[in-house]
Amino acid sequence: MRELLLSSRQAAGPNTSDCRDRGETGALDASVKSRTPGVPQGLTVIVAGFLPIMAIVSMFPAVPAMIQHFGADPNAGWKVPAMVSAPGLTIALVALFIGMLVDKFGRRKLLLISTLFYGVFGAVPFLLESLDAIYASRLLLGLSEAAILTTLNTLIADYWDDRGRRNWLTLQGLIGPGLSSLMIFFAGTLTAWRWNGIFLLYLVAFPIFLAMLRFMYEPRSETTATVSNGAADAGKVPWGVFATIGGVTLFSSILYYVFIINGGLVWQELGVSDPGKIGRITALPSLFVLLGALIYWLLGRYGISSRGQVSAFLAVLGTGLALIGIAGDWRMMVLGMAVQQTGAGMGVVTLIYWAQGQLPYAHRGRGMGLWTACFFFGQFVSPLIVSVVRGQVGTMQGAFLVAGITGLVGAVAVLFLIGRTRPVEATA
Repeated sequence: MRELLLSSRQAAGPNTSDCRDRGETGALDASVKSRTPGVPQGLTVIVAGFLPIMAIVSMFPAVPAMIQHFGADPNAGWKVPAMVSAPGLTIALVALFIGMLVDKFGRRKLLLISTLFYGVFGAVPFLLESLDAIYASRLLLGLSEAAILTTLNTLIADYWDDRGRRNWLTLQGLIGPGLSSLMIFFAGTLTAWRWNGIFLLYLVAFPIFLAMLRFMYEPRSETTATVSNGAADAGKVPWGVFATIGGVTLFSSILYYVFIINGGLVWQELGVSDPGKIGRITALPSLFVLLGALIYWLLGRYGISSRGQVSAFLAVLGTGLALIGIAGDWRMMVLGMAVQQTGAGMGVVTLIYWAQGQLPYAHRGRGMGLWTACFFFGQFVSPLIVSVVRGQVGTMQGAFLVAGITGLVGAVAVLFLIGRTRPVEATA
């Protein structure tokens, strides 16, 4: 991790020569030069990037308590789980439009506003007693999450060159699981104190907002200057690139969520139904998500193209799903989980890095908005597709086997059928 931090600090920052070319003052040029992204920006991005994940991860310990609290509502059994996942639906619907705003009006202001409202919309259910009102606040929370995800992923590409992006995305992948465990611990503690105590956890957005206010800055480029002067957005819209990013991301997301949503049902088919036993058995293979993040970093370090990395991710994930599909006992299941979790650890960081490398600055916000929308839409449709496949093949394990084979076919398709990435400006 020390090596990653050092190399990230040394990675190139935004190009400032265009400011001199426009004849701007030396003082302004010096100010821009001093704004080279480093550790403060990187750590702020990592912590802020966890906010949308926290919105789902932290809620699961509170679901039983909330269902019990709203026991008088006959629909509480499905309303509460729907409330938990409601932000994801909003993200899928609005992220592309958020990306358009990012390209038109800039990154920093939108990030600050969305983070501030994340804290407000996230914590307000602590003051509410209506399940419908809480559901509405969660939909608004999803709007803030969509803006945070889109602007952060855009800024990562704006701030750092290829090496810097790879290093910070790797650190994000390594630190994320630890933050998830920490949030789940506090979520359980707050829920034990009060049924809606979990919503106080969202107040963490306010100190993160202060860190953004201090460290995050608007990247400068010819495009930024053009937009600020009211000129039309430059450059032809890369519709082919958008279609490729959307298709690959949606396909990958559907496979990514197969185990996350349906893994417990496979354990039941293997005769393991006790939640405590499942937790003990899966503790070790779950750690392989960290190995996946390291593999992503190593592939980039040794010159594997971003397209090759996406192919490798799909191959590993598909192999893991297929092994789970043919598992005859818990030992084989653990092996399949270890491979699947390795692929999952490669997944998000690999897809973000690949998509960022496809996009020129002028269209980066829209491109990352599209990426975000497709990834969360995949979360929504994945269980529906798996349910249909399960109905055709008869078992959940059979559905996993089909998903695994599909992933392997996708890995080959990405490697040989998707066009090569065109070089674009990596930094702003």
